[in-house]
Formats: sequence, structure tokens, C-alpha cells
Amino acid sequence: MNSVPVLQVSELKVHFKIANGLFSPPTIIRAVDGISFDVSEGQTLGLVGESGCGKSTTARAILKLVQPTAGSVHIEGVQIDTLKESEMRPLRQRVQMIFQDPYASLNPRMTVGNIISEPLSVHDICHGDDQRLEVMRLMDMVGLNPRYMNRYPHEFSGGQRQRIGIARALAVQPKLIVCDEAVSALDVSIQAQVINLLMDLQQQLGLSYVFIAHDLAVVRHIAHRVGVMYLGRIVELADSDDLYQSPTHPYTQALLSAVPVPDPTVSQQRIKLVGEVPSPDSVYPGCPFVDRCPVAEDQCNHTVPTLTPGAHQVSCLVQSIDLPADSVEVSG
Repeated sequence: MNSVPVLQVSELKVHFKIANGLFSPPTIIRAVDGISFDVSEGQTLGLVGESGCGKSTTARAILKLVQPTAGSVHIEGVQIDTLKESEMRPLRQRVQMIFQDPYASLNPRMTVGNIISEPLSVHDICHGDDQRLEVMRLMDMVGLNPRYMNRYPHEFSGGQRQRIGIARALAVQPKLIVCDEAVSALDVSIQAQVINLLMDLQQQLGLSYVFIAHDLAVVRHIAHRVGVMYLGRIVELADSDDLYQSPTHPYTQALLSAVPVPDPTVSQQRIKLVGEVPSPDSVYPGCPFVDRCPVAEDQCNHTVPTLTPGAHQVSCLVQSIDLPADSVEVSG
């Protein structure tokens, strides 16, 4: 196994400026505000969090579909955030993306065969009969009948369309695939099929994934490591089993307590968070979670927490988390 991580993200920031008129300063939207993580060969990193926390912007910054404001992104040891688009083109083969919406991510005017073969032509990998055979092989690999290669996307179900998207991503033989909510638009039973397909492909091809989702159960099933994001920052990063069995950050505990238990006879303690996720243009001199945290202390208002070193990293200033009784709701 390669000693260099497939993906290295260091202090990544993505800020957007919104104009407020001729004489007013622009508003700065801090979509991603200084996150760091690595993804090793054959491993899956799951990124979870509420809507608006910066997961999808992180995905696009990894592929340089948006330009990072600060920080660095390395793919197999090559820093890509400083490269020109012409210099990025060879690296596009190393990292691909599976999009959230299988309906919008496929060109309705192209046949499935043309959709999957397009990256083969763009990167000059193969042509003619070799290209047709490769498309048939890719379709068979993702569980699609190769005889359907002349059909159009509207003739397929949602799960089949996502398999087409996976085949297109695999066409250039990438080492890293970014899955941006790749199963959230699918039915539960179809989600399981696609997740199992991704895991099988990882075993066969040695792929690495950055798997972005809001469904904690799905992430637990596929991810080796999990990062929990809040307001553009990672607040907890650990091995999957460790994080789910021993969540340390109050936000992670609240997220996991909200996962429903499929047995109505079992009582469940749910941590209640007050208020909504702040706007990403808010500036906090301390912890960004302070307004909603049930165990916040005075130091949280003026001291910015950082991730602790080690296998289980947590960004929290509170040493002993003892939840007050009024923040816990018992059901069942």
C-alpha cells in the first residue's frame, strides 16, 4: 500500500463574497473554514453534518470545481489548488465524483453508452471497438445489462441512473471517488444496493472514497473514519466504530441521539439543541457551537477550540461533559 495518502487536505478554507451595494463592504460566507484530514489508499472517509455545514463545498474544493480561498489539497502527493486548469487535466483521471441527483447529473440527450464513453474519449484512453467493449465491461461491473447501452437516461430507474454515474466515474480508472450525497435521492432498499456496490468496487479496485451524507446509519456502514462538520469546521474526527460507540463532542452526541431506534418498546434519550444552525457569515470569537451547546462554559465564548491530536480528534474546550436534565428528552 502506498505510504502517501491518496488525499491530503490541510487547513482548507472556501469563502464566498456577496456584494451588498456600491458603498457597503461585501458579506463573507465562510462555507468551509479551516478543515484538515487525510484519506489513505483503500479507505473511506465519511463526512456528516446538518445541511449547510459545508460538506458539498468541501467536495467541490477537493476536485477544484471551486477555488479554495486558503489551505492546500494534495492528491497522491501533488498539490492541486495552485495548478492551472490545463495542468489539472491529467489529474482529473485520478479523482472523480458521483453526484447527488442521478436525474440531473446525466445528459438526457445522450445514450448511456455515450455518457460512459465520453471520459474515455476526452482522456484519449481508447476508441472504436475497444471503447465499446470497455463500456460494456463497465456496465456489467456496476450491475447494468450491456444491451441497454443505446437507451437514454429517462428509460432507467433512479438506482440504475446512479449506477450509470458510477460507471462513468470508473471509466478513467480513478484512485479516489468523491460521493456527494450519492444515495440520498434513492429509496432505502436501493440505497443498500448502491452502498454494497460501492463497497464491492472498493475491494476489487482498491478505491478510496470521500463519502458525504447526512444519514448516519449509511455512513457507519461504509466509512472507516468519520468526520463531523459544523458551520464549515470539523468538530470530531475518529475511526467509525470509536466515534459511534464513544461520541465526545456535544454536537456529535446530539446527532447520534436523533437517530431513531427501530424498536418502539425501547426508550431513547434524545439531546435537544436550542435554535438553528447560524448563518455561515456569522463571526464567532470563540466556539461556533456555543449558542446551541447544552454544556457551554464562559471560555467557549472567547476561545476558539482546535482539534486535539491523536486517533480520536475532538474540537471542544469542555473537559467533562455532563448534560443538564432539561437538555435530554426521553421517548419510547
